[in-house]
Amino acid sequence: MLASEAEPGSVVEISTMDIVLWGVLPYVMVVVLVGGLVWRYKYDQFGWTTRSSQLYESKLLRIASPLFHFGLLAVIAGHFFGLVIPMAWTRAVGMSQDFYHFNALFVGGIAGVGTLGGILLLIYRRRTTGPVFMATTTNDKTMYVVLTAAIVFGLWTTLASVFEGEHGHNYRETVAPWFRSLFIFQPDIAAMAGAPFSFHLHTLVGMALFVIWPFTRLVHAFTAPLHYLFRPYIVYRSRDRDRQSTGAATSGTTGTAARRGWSAVGTRDRDTRNR
Repeated sequence: MLASEAEPGSVVEISTMDIVLWGVLPYVMVVVLVGGLVWRYKYDQFGWTTRSSQLYESKLLRIASPLFHFGLLAVIAGHFFGLVIPMAWTRAVGMSQDFYHFNALFVGGIAGVGTLGGILLLIYRRRTTGPVFMATTTNDKTMYVVLTAAIVFGLWTTLASVFEGEHGHNYRETVAPWFRSLFIFQPDIAAMAGAPFSFHLHTLVGMALFVIWPFTRLVHAFTAPLHYLFRPYIVYRSRDRDRQSTGAATSGTTGTAARRGWSAVGTRDRDTRNR
């Protein structure tokens, strides 16, 4: 067992288990995540899908899916802001710790509750809708358990901070430095070892989620169709700016002026065939 200073004036004992959990396991998780994605893409491209069940049931899905996905995006943004941005940076721009803490709890609480509500609705839909339940595999059930556990434990750490008030643990002094230290391959094990058990549990479940990620339907997150946001428009009809020319062209065939609005666009083959 080793001793190290996690914070000025405090000494944290580092055990062999701490070294394995916070110094070795994160890199094992990254290797499995990246290697699993490469393997899945190479050998199971046809399985790289969400296996959508919208055809079986869409009423609950319209509510649960946006609630879960938008809530999850807010949770990810909150994790990025809290873990990646150092506390000194927020103080430098005039953001006090109390103001940051309030916003983190308020926004994080709403996002966490929304995400949890969304995943519970999705599980309820999958369990009560016959065709959807029949299409559920053991792999899916494992994914739902780990994903729900990660959300619950994350929400637990948020709510615990509310009840602890000013005496609550500041994860930006322990978990966040450890997280950033992983990217420079100098893991601050003492900082993570000094965090409460709830943060340890949430982190371990989160790493377990990333380990199974490439082998579940969650893999679709790495191929989100973002190109749809930037693709060119597909024009089916065009608006004729000159009403008179449209009316004249139409009156010759139908005897009535065309109404204002959208007019059909002909194709070259059809125009040639009709001549």
